[in-house]
Amino acid sequence: MRYFSDMHRVVALVRPPQSTFELACAAQVFGIERAGLPTRYAFGVCTERPGPVETHAGYDMLVTDGLDALDGADTVIVPGWLPATEPPSPAVVAALRRAHARGTRMVSICSGVFALAHAGLLEGRRATTHWALAGQLAARFPYVRVEPGVLYVDHGDVATSAGAGAGLDLCMHLVRHDQGARYAAHVARTMVMPPHREGGQLQYSAPARPAQIDGTLAPLLDWVSGRLGEAVSVESMAAHAGVSARTLTRRFIEQLGISPGQWLLSRRVAAAQDLLESSDLPLDAVARRVGLSSAVNLRRRFVNVLGTTPGAYRRTFRAKRG
Repeated sequence: MRYFSDMHRVVALVRPPQSTFELACAAQVFGIERAGLPTRYAFGVCTERPGPVETHAGYDMLVTDGLDALDGADTVIVPGWLPATEPPSPAVVAALRRAHARGTRMVSICSGVFALAHAGLLEGRRATTHWALAGQLAARFPYVRVEPGVLYVDHGDVATSAGAGAGLDLCMHLVRHDQGARYAAHVARTMVMPPHREGGQLQYSAPARPAQIDGTLAPLLDWVSGRLGEAVSVESMAAHAGVSARTLTRRFIEQLGISPGQWLLSRRVAAAQDLLESSDLPLDAVARRVGLSSAVNLRRRFVNVLGTTPGAYRRTFRAKRG
């Protein structure tokens, strides 16, 4: 596995039988060179016993790197760990613990959380996995605070995601954290997927009903996205959609897993991130353009949502672009 020193090194730890979709989620986000976008990640795969690795897709893949590849990683991803009842070997546990102790970011997709739990990296911490495995995770590791409904949980040094689709959401969240909102949005566009779903959104929603399908939110979301600088409220959104605020809230929860107010705030913060990365506008001007009224309110929202200030965010991602 060849790395360049100025790249963030991502290594996926696989085991037989490997789920190809979970691995592909990580590879698609971190392992693809994209036209018009600087390549900031180097992606590789390793396994405990190098050689052919059986997959659930009916073919073997050849993995030539062993556990020592984790020693050079900035991020380690465990893209599934099946069967979940089978613990990792002492060698794998030791390698995961060494990586974490060095400051490597540890990430799991779906059942991969079991490997991190066996390594003791989740003690006393919130974590998630596929909803169907959440009970098993909680029973096997009572010291883990299992959250079965959310898409992902990120502690900074350790992050866990729900089912495979949520693994994509977590990977995009990490790219946004590393490289900024604009870079992540470019990656998302090449994959024809939304650039951001909050980790606290639900893993699943109510079954689709004809009324839900007929009442799709897409036209309303487009309308609001073009008017973030205006005085858009939940009430005005409901009026535009021709429904009550209560009905609108129910549709948002059913279709997006969050309330209209939460979605509106997330769009305003995302728009502010883009302006901070791409312009020299003063903070008051950024706040007004995205409907957050003032630099004071912008700062408060940034700290609450992103854990940093607008000024620090701008300095961080301006430096990374340079």
